[in-house]
Amino acid sequence: MTPEAHERLRVRLPLLAVCLAAWLLLLARPHAMHQSRMAASVLMFAAMMAPLMASSLRHVREQSLARRRLRAMGSFAIGYALVWIAAGMALGEAALRIPAAAAIVLVAAWQCSPAKQRCLNRCHAHPPLAAFGIAADFDALRFGLTHALWCAGSCSALMLLPMLWPPAHLAAMAAVTLWLAGERLSAPQPPQWTLRGPAKTARLIAAQASLWMQRIGARRRHALSGSRARPAF
Repeated sequence: MTPEAHERLRVRLPLLAVCLAAWLLLLARPHAMHQSRMAASVLMFAAMMAPLMASSLRHVREQSLARRRLRAMGSFAIGYALVWIAAGMALGEAALRIPAAAAIVLVAAWQCSPAKQRCLNRCHAHPPLAAFGIAADFDALRFGLTHALWCAGSCSALMLLPMLWPPAHLAAMAAVTLWLAGERLSAPQPPQWTLRGPAKTARLIAAQASLWMQRIGARRRHALSGSRARPAF
């Protein structure tokens, strides 16, 4: 394993552990999402958004001195979580007040809008951070807050959808989580009205499926050629 891959794992594994714990809790207690708006917001943030923090949290780690890394990463995570917990509570309130049909229209319009692309583009921004003193703490916290604001602008409309169908909210959450992760793989684009989705992820899946089918075809041809080459007795 290369040093770069090792550094990525040092960030990704804790986030994946938090994400997995949230999903296990939701599976064990599916009604927890409806018992408390604060609990629902925390669980939604942990389950859906924690994995999307990886690249930005790694940026904070790389920009910080070794002795300050945990402190800086903690400051970033606090800022990021505060915004998303508040956003989750607002989404829960919106889901109670907006009719499902109207919410779907609004989500579709936002998903196609230039504003959505601007927010998504800003999610890729990784500003320089101070290395010393209070300035370093403030920069990490501010980065967490601002990054979460752009992230909420990009993702929160889609995150409203699982709240509209309580009986299937876990399946909808999983689908939206994969969609949002796929969107983050796409490079920044000019803001404009367009149908927008995780195109790069779809291309990767299609490429992997094509490669898989080619391998199956090659194995079948090899097996057929081998059987024909055997002498008959």
